[in-house]
Amino acid sequence: MNRTRMLAGIGTPVAIFSTALLASEKLYDFAFKRVDYVPETSADKQKYADAYYAYVDWLHRQPVQQWQLNVNDADNHLVAQYVPAKTASERTVIISHGYKGDGETMANYAYMFHQMGYNVLLPDDRGHGQSAGKYISFGWQDRRDYLGWIDKVIRLNGVHTEIILFGVSMGGATVEMVSGEHLPNQVKAIIADCGYTSVEEELAYLLKRQFHLPKYPFVPMVSFINRHRMGYYLSDVSSVEQLRRNHRPIFFIHGEQDIYVPSWMLKKNYQAANEPKQMWQVPNATHAESFWIDPAEYQNHITAFLDHYVPHN
Repeated sequence: MNRTRMLAGIGTPVAIFSTALLASEKLYDFAFKRVDYVPETSADKQKYADAYYAYVDWLHRQPVQQWQLNVNDADNHLVAQYVPAKTASERTVIISHGYKGDGETMANYAYMFHQMGYNVLLPDDRGHGQSAGKYISFGWQDRRDYLGWIDKVIRLNGVHTEIILFGVSMGGATVEMVSGEHLPNQVKAIIADCGYTSVEEELAYLLKRQFHLPKYPFVPMVSFINRHRMGYYLSDVSSVEQLRRNHRPIFFIHGEQDIYVPSWMLKKNYQAANEPKQMWQVPNATHAESFWIDPAEYQNHITAFLDHYVPHN
């Protein structure tokens, strides 16, 4: 009888652990595994669909060049679209896309910068679009890939080129993470729209909000799985820590009504970043909606920031 009770006492926590581990594996695959299509946008963004596809059609009509990195390395092969400026320009913007998107999904921002006289580079991040990768790194591996794209821009456009880094949502977090790397002088400024503080905090927040699940034990288990598959823990993936090493002018944009990446993450990122920095909270904007509410005002804010910190020669 005592042995039976002992085995039952052991079996119960083992069963709980196994169930939690299985759930964490499913969660990891759902959140981190690549998908070879762009999921449909959220219901609140459907009203912008016609405008979005008009920007995509514009992109398809441009003299787009395909740029590549690591061509002979199948596991690390990266692809980007490059749209040259209407007239020769020494200014290039590298635009980082959102979660489960690709470079094409940033066509509206590409159009905006193109109208401002910029060359535009639209990478597909690891695990997205035409680039390699089984899993999504949420900006962490991408931050080093963007150093490769920066070097390629300098190599092809010349040492006098001026580079702006721009990203939205996961792309916003990606350029925030790039900010903490050793950047060449040609990188002049960074613009991050609705980037998260860290993958760990974002995952814990969404688990609670969308699935009513606690952080423990799921986030540590997902982190352990990621360490096994990708080589690092989720706690390593931090915009905040990278922003503390930033030395470029940085402009934070965030919708006041964002419930996907909450506004407290904006404030935490802003506080972590070194000067010079600016912040714009967009009234009534939800996640990644700031551009769509008023594209002209959005462009005006970006133009004012760049004119101040990266004036034209």
